Amino acid sequence: MKLVIVESPNKCQTIGSFLGKDYEVVASQGHICDLSKHGKGGLGIDVEHGFQPDFVISKDKEKIVQKLKGEAKKADEVILATDPDREGEAIAWHLARVLNLPVDTTKRLAFHEITRPAILAALENPSHINMNLVESQETRRMYDRVIGFKLSTLLQRKIGSPSAGRVQSATLKLIVDNDREIKAFQPKEYWTIDAVVDLGDGKTLTVSLDKVDGRAVDIHSKAEADAIVARIGETMNIVSLTTARKATASKYPFNTSSMQQEAFARYKFPTSKTQSLAQRLYEGLDLNGEHVGLITYMRTDSTRISPEFYEHDAKPYILNKFGPTYLGRIKPTKQTSERIQDAHEAIRPTSATRTPESVAQYLTPDELKLYRLIYDRALASLMTPKVDEVSTALFQTNGLTFRASGSRMLFPGYTALYGEPEDAKEKQLPPLKEGADYAVKKVDPEQKFTAPPARYTEAKVTKLMEEKGIGRPSTYASTIQTLLNRSRAYVTSKGGVLTPTERGVRTTEALEQNFPEIVSTNYTAQMESELDQIEEGKQTRLQAMTSFYYPFMEKFEKVRESMEKTPDEPTGEMCPVCGSPLVYKTGRYGRFVACSNYPKCKYVQKEKPKETGRLCPVCGKPLVYRKDRKGREFVACSGYPSCTYIEGNETQEKKNPTTYTEKDWVKPCPSCHTGHLVVKHGKKADFLGCTNFPKCRYHEWINDKKK
Repeated sequence: MKLVIVESPNKCQTIGSFLGKDYEVVASQGHICDLSKHGKGGLGIDVEHGFQPDFVISKDKEKIVQKLKGEAKKADEVILATDPDREGEAIAWHLARVLNLPVDTTKRLAFHEITRPAILAALENPSHINMNLVESQETRRMYDRVIGFKLSTLLQRKIGSPSAGRVQSATLKLIVDNDREIKAFQPKEYWTIDAVVDLGDGKTLTVSLDKVDGRAVDIHSKAEADAIVARIGETMNIVSLTTARKATASKYPFNTSSMQQEAFARYKFPTSKTQSLAQRLYEGLDLNGEHVGLITYMRTDSTRISPEFYEHDAKPYILNKFGPTYLGRIKPTKQTSERIQDAHEAIRPTSATRTPESVAQYLTPDELKLYRLIYDRALASLMTPKVDEVSTALFQTNGLTFRASGSRMLFPGYTALYGEPEDAKEKQLPPLKEGADYAVKKVDPEQKFTAPPARYTEAKVTKLMEEKGIGRPSTYASTIQTLLNRSRAYVTSKGGVLTPTERGVRTTEALEQNFPEIVSTNYTAQMESELDQIEEGKQTRLQAMTSFYYPFMEKFEKVRESMEKTPDEPTGEMCPVCGSPLVYKTGRYGRFVACSNYPKCKYVQKEKPKETGRLCPVCGKPLVYRKDRKGREFVACSGYPSCTYIEGNETQEKKNPTTYTEKDWVKPCPSCHTGHLVVKHGKKADFLGCTNFPKCRYHEWINDKKK
């Protein structure tokens, strides 16, 4: 038996069905290792010995690793088939290290779509772990650990902000800068002038002022507009009537960034949702008894389509469905930035014959929406351009030139599949005669004001991250989610529109003042470029870390000494324990009131629970809103700990009464000696618990198997 290790459990069934009974497919469930918190500064990096990283098995992956070790011992061969990117390569390396697999001979499968031909082709042509990719990923992790640990600790102590990061902070600055532009915006007045001309037979045409005495229109006041209106004569003469053909090429197929942008523009999908849907489409779904991946790998910055897909899949489909006049060619790779990685194809369907209509019954509505976008965009990119006939008419009166234009479609090209935007509806010019005069029926001057910059959406931020080289396709969505995370609360999102919070602005200002390079997109992009060079074997981890670490730490030590701590805002009340002023502090779940004399005095003012207006069904005391350790709100009795009623746990309350009589006693409590042990019912097993709970938490398990 041969063991194949993939990342996601969702792939196991699909790949296992392709490989057959001689193979067992199991999942690592992502990374199994991370940097430890040992060594200098808790960084998990041996700075003095060549910046050696200390990767250890993550606590939450210990059981998974034990299972993988057991499976590996039973297998004749272990094959690594993690995702085809930096992170996947690092996971493969950590698996090889933990499972004692030889790096030089262990097979590494790389496939960009989960289909039978792709899996079998990868199996026939295996590679080995690319240590340049591994070193690049580990360097990236060390960059992030040093910056994250050092700056986060500093910001927490000085200004109460919870975290900072290499990609996170540069992205936050983009959003804060956008907010600043909006607040600083001063609207400017401008005017437009339209006129309605009479074409006869009850027909009219609206024309717009295009030039004044041969110069572009530039009107900034009512007086200027009135002066121009006064020059318009009773008739206008058509001085030019032209027609031209305009070919509009189809758009490139999706990469990660453009997919997220289009999904937001069409359906207002957050970036995290788009990636989650794409992940499911990639990993595979059951289609009429067959489990198959519908799209290629969804983390890519390439717009390349493989010649094999074009020749053997897309081309026959387009010819059969639309005819030879609709068949185009593969577009040259689009350079969206200087740092484009071309290891993967663009995001495309794994088969042109799996049309959205044919798989609709197997997908959720949102999965179908995204699949249709990906399918149509990829196939349309291989079709011929749309051709329009564009007509333009120029009217003149007393040195003023007015313009009207229209178009009609001559050939639909790729739009036969992809369609057109709603605002691109055809509007033809009516029959006109060059040199003819037309009467002016109405003149319509309109005052307008320039609009402020639009607030960034998640899609816009993703596009900027791609253009400026911040992060990689795999990190776009997760970076935005980090900023939105409740524990950080740097940014809020309403309908996908991002607005920085006061904390987000304060954090950015502190970093701009003390670490301007960290929030600089150029600095972050340069680090990404160095990671690319390590991947290509042009630079080593030691060189990259040496050039980064020592200048950063020198700057950090200076700032740590000079950066002033933001004073806490006083509440106007005094601490009931030591008499010091009470102040507002910011914690993981928001603002709270505590003593200013911390850590000598650790008093924290408990927020009075808000009453629900209802009474406890057990003891009759008011029900109140409370929060658990994760900040989740629930309704419970205000009489706790005397009454432990929690709304929604009525069944459990009935099983475990709040009071016990002598007949319930099993034996005296050996811990507190004042209570008695009684039978209680847990979620998974019965146990003996003390009647003095929660003051005494002693318990004994009744069923050792459930222990």
